Amino acid sequence: MMMMNERIALVTGASRGIGAATAKLLAAHGAAVAVNYHGNEAAAKDVVATIEDAGGRAVAIQADVRDRAQVDAMVERATAELGPIDTLVINASIRFPIVPFVDYDWAAFEAKLLGELGAAFHCAKAVTPGMIERGSGCLIAVSSGLSRHPGPGFCAHSTAKSGLDAFAKSLALELGPHGIRVNVVAPGLTITDATAFMPEEQKQAMARMTPLGRNALPEDVAGVVLAMASDATAFVSGAYVPVSGGSQMP
Repeated sequence: MMMMNERIALVTGASRGIGAATAKLLAAHGAAVAVNYHGNEAAAKDVVATIEDAGGRAVAIQADVRDRAQVDAMVERATAELGPIDTLVINASIRFPIVPFVDYDWAAFEAKLLGELGAAFHCAKAVTPGMIERGSGCLIAVSSGLSRHPGPGFCAHSTAKSGLDAFAKSLALELGPHGIRVNVVAPGLTITDATAFMPEEQKQAMARMTPLGRNALPEDVAGVVLAMASDATAFVSGAYVPVSGGSQMP
């Protein structure tokens, strides 16, 4: 079943990891996909090539989603090449240092908060006017289990993702009357290049503490994004959905 037939999706931070898996899965289910990337053009083009080789439509678009002008230009190009965006996946990762709070520098903390929330704000601002005009749309924010279950060294990340959760709930409330759904998908530990720094013993320990007995893969998270984007969840909005194998239950 093609769950995203004739849909137009924009996935930010889609050159690798969860974003790449999501772009490929949405396309496999019929969506035309704008693959946003910041610096890795080759990886983004590989995602597009994979989609096109399978008979889908996609375009790679460079933009720093923390910059409103670049976001507007990205949405304009995506609309021109693919059509009006009806699905936005807010996934781009904003880098941050992992250090204890007592050693955290305010500039680094501020950059994470402003980057995370600015990216979500700018992207939502750019696509929602068209969605309101058409009377339908779907926004999905990729958060983190750390937004509700913080870990040592992750104070900036946890705070930024908590803000993203609240932002999504506010949009769900305000945009719902326009037919726009807004939800949060919150991965637990997911095996990507972003978690490659973690010792293997730590990953295995976390897998053992997970009821399903393993850590997440990008495809696990992408599957939930697909479900939340599809009409199968047409009456779900304002939800926070953990993808943690049962280790984080709201």
